[in-house]
Amino acid sequence: MGNDLPGGGERVLLAGLGNPGPRYAANRHNIGFLVLDELADRLGGSFKAHKGGAEVLQGRLAGRSVVLAKPRSYMNLSGGPVAGTARFHSIAADGVVVIHDELDLDFGAVKLKFGGGDNGHNGLRSITKSLGTRDYHRVRFGVGRPPGRMSPADYVLKDFSTVERKELAVHIDRCADAVTELVRSGLAAAQNAFH
Repeated sequence: MGNDLPGGGERVLLAGLGNPGPRYAANRHNIGFLVLDELADRLGGSFKAHKGGAEVLQGRLAGRSVVLAKPRSYMNLSGGPVAGTARFHSIAADGVVVIHDELDLDFGAVKLKFGGGDNGHNGLRSITKSLGTRDYHRVRFGVGRPPGRMSPADYVLKDFSTVERKELAVHIDRCADAVTELVRSGLAAAQNAFH
């Protein structure tokens, strides 16, 4: 185990980003929710409403205590529920792992990093503001760039294409594996395995 483990070996918060409700369920912007659903299946649990404003599931992943959280707010207000859930479970910012969509990566690509800017992502901007720091882990799931002149905001609120849906489950599975490796072995090991 390296010294770059999220949370330094303590409990970890895995926050998947998305928008609540069936209208948004299959949108590109909701990939964080979809990856968390896969992790919940692996843990054999289900999400429950939590007073921090998120759907939460506690369990053990890769031998560590984890809290999975899906904010019940819209994407641009994700910070309050993520920070509130972290505070409730006494998890410092470096123990927070945010799983989100990334326009600057090809569809299905998975990249992990610690800290950095929000790259125009309103969910990350909200989380950075609420946590008071950029120093948290990010697992970025590529959704690709919008075609033609479509605005990025419209693009991420569209469902995955028919072609993308054929491969989506495989990519979600791989992203869940990357999150698991990050929790188990730390950032450098997960980057080496998945980049």
